[in-house]
Amino acid sequence: MGLREPLREVAECGLPHALEVMGERWSFLILRAAFNGLIHFEEFSSELGIARNILSNRLAKLVEHGVLVRERCEGDKRKVEYRLTEKGVGLLPAMLSLRQWGEKYGTNVNPDLILVDARDGEPIAPITINSHDGRQLGWHDLAWREAGSQEWCCHDTPAAGS
Repeated sequence: MGLREPLREVAECGLPHALEVMGERWSFLILRAAFNGLIHFEEFSSELGIARNILSNRLAKLVEHGVLVRERCEGDKRKVEYRLTEKGVGLLPAMLSLRQWGEKYGTNVNPDLILVDARDGEPIAPITINSHDGRQLGWHDLAWREAGSQEWCCHDTPAAGS
């Protein structure tokens, strides 16, 4: 069995919104480039090899959704910079989780490039789902409950309080 939630309630789930904002390849690659310090349109264009019209469209969408902010360049008011917002930075765990999944199951992945903790140079741990007390959880360990309720819906066990 597995994790169950009311699947018909699409509007009440955060996943469709996330996919609306980030649900295609170029948006993730632009975000990856932003995390790597790129801020100018020309940098994104040359580093990613993306068509200018597609880049322009994706940048506008990321700005519209508050993932990036578009600002005039201080040194040259004719140029603009695209910078990560707090909302954009909040996508880092999702990005790294997807990247780790791709490294594990993908092909043609560079095994010599390892993400490390900048403090001590040690590789970061795999991104996992952890309980409130730090235990690592699998999908069979998860359940849904309504906010404010003490009962939860679980796949194989009775609801709390039954």
